[in-house]
Amino acid sequence: MKISVVIPNYNGERLLKINLPQVLNCTHISEVIVVDDASTDESVKEVQNSSRLNRDKIQNEQLKLKIITNEKNLGFASTVNRGVKEASGELIVLLNTDVCPEPKFLETVISYFNNPKVFAVGFLQKCKEGSQIILRGRGIGRFQRGFLIHSRGATSDKDTSDGGRVPSSEVEDFRKTLWVSGGAGIFRKKIWESLGGLNPLYNPFYWEDIDLSYRALKAGYDLIFESKSIVNHYQQEGAIKSIYSPFYIKTIAYRNQILFIWLNITDFSYLIQHLVFLPFHFIKSLIIGDWAFISGLFLAIQISPLVFVKRKGNIKLNQITDVQILKNFLD
Repeated sequence: MKISVVIPNYNGERLLKINLPQVLNCTHISEVIVVDDASTDESVKEVQNSSRLNRDKIQNEQLKLKIITNEKNLGFASTVNRGVKEASGELIVLLNTDVCPEPKFLETVISYFNNPKVFAVGFLQKCKEGSQIILRGRGIGRFQRGFLIHSRGATSDKDTSDGGRVPSSEVEDFRKTLWVSGGAGIFRKKIWESLGGLNPLYNPFYWEDIDLSYRALKAGYDLIFESKSIVNHYQQEGAIKSIYSPFYIKTIAYRNQILFIWLNITDFSYLIQHLVFLPFHFIKSLIIGDWAFISGLFLAIQISPLVFVKRKGNIKLNQITDVQILKNFLD
């Protein structure tokens, strides 16, 4: 199967200089597409420079490297969607600029796609956080007080750091994941297109990959986590935390957490729970001064007409209920 790599970029000049050559050294890749989201730094020149420096490798291995530029800043979902649309591969690897893959990281994931029901496979992310290396890449979650609460799942029976859950049974399937990261995963393009790709309503960032993964699960497709496929993820150096204020990031995270419910949840008991607890969360935020939640809620309300139009399209693809999905990912 032909594999394309799509790298969304916004002001990632320094990260591209470090990580893009490592991506070009990886096996099984046919093309690398960097989609620049109207950066104000020298990101585009850095990609062009990398192309010149790696000219022999690109020519000898018939590897294509190209850059696409947005005229204006669109956000993560729209930028990734554009890259996937331009990609020629049957399989699409999505990598953030702050992700550096190991050279043979794709060798253990390709065979999963022999199963036509497999939509995506997530990589093991070695995340440097302070002096620790936290293993991420597998997602779990639960429905609580009207919202989906997602968290990091344990990646093996020996992984209990940073809140990863200790297996509750003797046999634990660590390949199951609630979502595949849009910055460290591989996706089947045909299913991506049938699902409509990432939802631009989540722009500029957060929750868009959880949303797409959840829609895939509800449509009856499979998601897999592969611990032998390893990438290094330097999250603290990425564009979001280095460019946006903590308050803005928190506001968008709240807004998109709300949008996820309005777009995807259909089970009656969950919807009632959301309607009951939403006023509770609003009043609690007023009392404790959590203005980011209040701002996020009002931002969600402003685009609610678009949300419910998109919701109708999502429902048409549903094959599995919310309860059936989430019972497999309890933390």
